[in-house]
Amino acid sequence: MIKNTFFILFVIGLLFSCNNEALSRKETVNTFYKAFDSGDFDKIKAVIHDSITIVSGDFVMPFNKTSFKEFYKWDSIFKPSYEILELAEENDHLIATISQKNIRNAFLKNNPLKLNVKISFTSGKITKLEELDYIDVNWKEWNQEKDSLVNWIKLNHPKLDGFVNDMTMTGAKNYLKAIELYEGRE
Repeated sequence: MIKNTFFILFVIGLLFSCNNEALSRKETVNTFYKAFDSGDFDKIKAVIHDSITIVSGDFVMPFNKTSFKEFYKWDSIFKPSYEILELAEENDHLIATISQKNIRNAFLKNNPLKLNVKISFTSGKITKLEELDYIDVNWKEWNQEKDSLVNWIKLNHPKLDGFVNDMTMTGAKNYLKAIELYEGRE
């Protein structure tokens, strides 16, 4: 009886240890972007650290898991599609070349948006996404489209004003509504 109990506990321990194998950094990054694509925040939550920071130019946006979910919701409203074009290890980081398609980028005439991202880890979890550079982005056209939209909304639908800087789910919905109104104008 004791031998059977020991054997059963050994098998259970073996099964749990196999299921808890840590993902490689590349697997972690693949899981992260695939989860954004599929809309599975639980998978994102499993591969990010308790705190995660996004650095985009001069903007540094620190998040905990709860606030990152709000960012995720904002992003999801634009129906994004992410593709990892290249993934390379560099020192203690990964450098990923990402292609991101979504409704907002299409309106801003830069779809897909391609960029290089430096990804940092702590204890095997993603802690920082630093946008290094954008590939073939036409910032002049991007800003012209954005400015035209913002100015037209400010003049014609002032209740939606401020949508462009509102990184909440409501802000994203207002952004889509602004695009819809702008594209439907006479």
